[in-house]
Amino acid sequence: MKSLLSALAAASLVLAFPAHSAEELSEGTVRKIDAPAQRVMVQHGPIKNLGMGPMTMMFKAKDAAMLKTIKEGDKVRFRVEDIGGEYTITRIEAAK
Repeated sequence: MKSLLSALAAASLVLAFPAHSAEELSEGTVRKIDAPAQRVMVQHGPIKNLGMGPMTMMFKAKDAAMLKTIKEGDKVRFRVEDIGGEYTITRIEAAK
């Protein structure tokens, strides 16, 4: 009975505190913004949630408004998801 209670307590902690990697942000530098195409080029470090190594590439922005919050040369923290087979930035913020 004691082990069952321990297992239930552990399970409730897992549900209450989701894995950190689900919210993990990657770091990079904005190289180019193409607002009409809703794309941004980022020179980035590893993107762990996608298993991607460091490189420079264009990403689609999920929301065009997020491109107004950054400019070329900015150091940023961002989240990329594979949405419909396209790497899409779902969150981006200036690095502090």
